[in-house]
Amino acid sequence: MKAVGYYRAGPIRNSDSLVDLTIPPPSLQPHDLLVRVHAISVNPVDTKVRMGVEPKDGGAKILGYDAAGIVEAVGPEATLFKPGDEVFYAGDITRPGTNAELHAVDERLAGRKPASLDWAAAAALPLTSITAWEALFDRLDVHRPVPGANAILIVGSGGVGSIAIQLAKAMTELTIVTTASLPEGEARARSLGAHHVIDYRQPLDKAYAALGVGAPGFVFSTTHTKEHLPEIGRLIGPQGRIACIDDPDMLDIVELKSKMLSVHWEFMFGRAMYQTADMIEQHRLLNEVAALVDAGRVVSTMTERLSPISAATLREAHARVEAGTARGKIVLEGWS
Repeated sequence: MKAVGYYRAGPIRNSDSLVDLTIPPPSLQPHDLLVRVHAISVNPVDTKVRMGVEPKDGGAKILGYDAAGIVEAVGPEATLFKPGDEVFYAGDITRPGTNAELHAVDERLAGRKPASLDWAAAAALPLTSITAWEALFDRLDVHRPVPGANAILIVGSGGVGSIAIQLAKAMTELTIVTTASLPEGEARARSLGAHHVIDYRQPLDKAYAALGVGAPGFVFSTTHTKEHLPEIGRLIGPQGRIACIDDPDMLDIVELKSKMLSVHWEFMFGRAMYQTADMIEQHRLLNEVAALVDAGRVVSTMTERLSPISAATLREAHARVEAGTARGKIVLEGWS
C-alpha cells in the first residue's frame, strides 16, 4: 500500500524530509479497525515530530494524526463498528500514523463521521475537537461553576481555539472571550460564537478588564502560555481554573496561589498513550461532535484542500504550517 514517511528527522527543506513509500498493510490488534483512509489533515504536531523524532530500527516513520475513511475490517474484540462504516479520528501518537492508504486504529479512539461533511471537511476536525473538548469538559470542567464567574477566556482562536469557541457556544451559557489581532481574525472568531474579542498584542489583563464582563472563571490557553501567564493570573477570578496545551520550557505558578487557582495540562494523546480505563471517552465525544456538526451547531475548520496525498503535497503543507502562513486547517484528500 502507499504511504508517506521519513527515514531521518530534519527540516522540511531536505529533499528526503518526507518520501513516498510502499509498505505492507498493518496487522490488527484486538480492538482495532482497519480503515481505508480517504483524507488527512496536517497539525503542528506532525511538523514537531518530523523535526525531532528519529525512526526506530532503521525503518520509516509514518506521520499523521487526523483521518476520515471507511472501515474495511475489524479486530476480534471490536464491537463499535463494522466494515463499511464511515469514521473519523486522530489516532495514537505511539503507533504508525494516518499518512497511509490503510491504517489501524483502536476503535475506542474513533467516532462516526459527520454525515453532512465530505471526507476532507471531516478529516479537519478530530485532533482539534478532542483537544478542545477534553480541555473544556474534562480538565476545566466548565459545567461545574466557579463562584461569581460566568465567562471563559480562550487565548488563541486558531485550530483548537476555533473549535473551543464553538463547543463553548453550543454547550454552555458562558460569556466567551477570545483573542485575535487582525480584523479578519476578529470577524471569524465572532462568527464562530465569541461574544468579545481582544487584541493579544496588548496586555491581556488590561484588555480584558476594559470589556466590563466580570472576571472569567476559566482560561483556556492554546498558545504563548508562558508569556501570558502573569496576565492570566491577574485577570482570572478566585478559584478559577486554567488549562493549557502548548509546550513552554517552564511555568512559574507560585503567583497563582493566593487566588487558589488550578492549572491543568491537556494532551489528547494521553489516553491512548497510557491505555487509560476511559479511552472510550474519545469515541463518545467524537460522536457528540459529529451530532453537533450534523445539527449545524459546529462547522469544520478546513480552509484549504490539497490533492493528492503524496510526499510532495505533504511537504508543501508542512512548510506552510511551520511558516505560520496557513489559515485554518490544510487537508489532503485522495491518493495518486
